[in-house]
Amino acid sequence: MDKVMRMSSEKGVVIFTKDSCCLCYAVQILFRDLRVQPTIHEIDNDPDCREIEKALVRLGCANAVPAVFVSGKLVGSTNEVMSLHLSGSLVPLIKPYQSFHN
Repeated sequence: MDKVMRMSSEKGVVIFTKDSCCLCYAVQILFRDLRVQPTIHEIDNDPDCREIEKALVRLGCANAVPAVFVSGKLVGSTNEVMSLHLSGSLVPLIKPYQSFHN
């Protein structure tokens, strides 16, 4: 769990993904469309993949991936991120990390 906490605090927006996960891809695209360049950790390329998955579930993710962290705090998986976006709560949360440069 220490590794997950360290990794999730490295940058403002961090997403744990797997390269074969279409929902992970959708969440990444959403953040990019919102002008945020998240740090992406593809855990299936990590030798500690299983431990990372278990830690993400213990932290509260219904599914291990995608797991989105903002400012080192778990936001959640696809459902939570999309709910925040649809309610208008996601943009204020990520505003400090938005880039308006092309």
